[in-house]
Amino acid sequence: MAKYVQRGEALDFANSSGSKIEAGDVVVLGTRIGVAGGDIANGETGAVHVVGVFEFPKASGAITLGAAVYWDATNKKITTTSTSNTLAGFAVAAAESGDETALVKINA
Repeated sequence: MAKYVQRGEALDFANSSGSKIEAGDVVVLGTRIGVAGGDIANGETGAVHVVGVFEFPKASGAITLGAAVYWDATNKKITTTSTSNTLAGFAVAAAESGDETALVKINA
């Protein structure tokens, strides 16, 4: 039998990265991403949002409304390229090739 624990919009994340995670940083959680809700010092636990719409820096290329998008951890940008990147969610608005940001509903 399942037992309710929490709403799940933000999860406790233990930072063992060796450096501070800053508020707004993307945190890769296996096959999905989260966004740090505040600074999380190395060795500490903090909130990582796993639900919501966030504005991310975007790689070049257009993104259509509803397109699946991925986090490119190397370049720290949202892209439509799935290869070697982590699923982020879907675009909630179209973004032109020259746009610097994209609006993404994460983990959907």
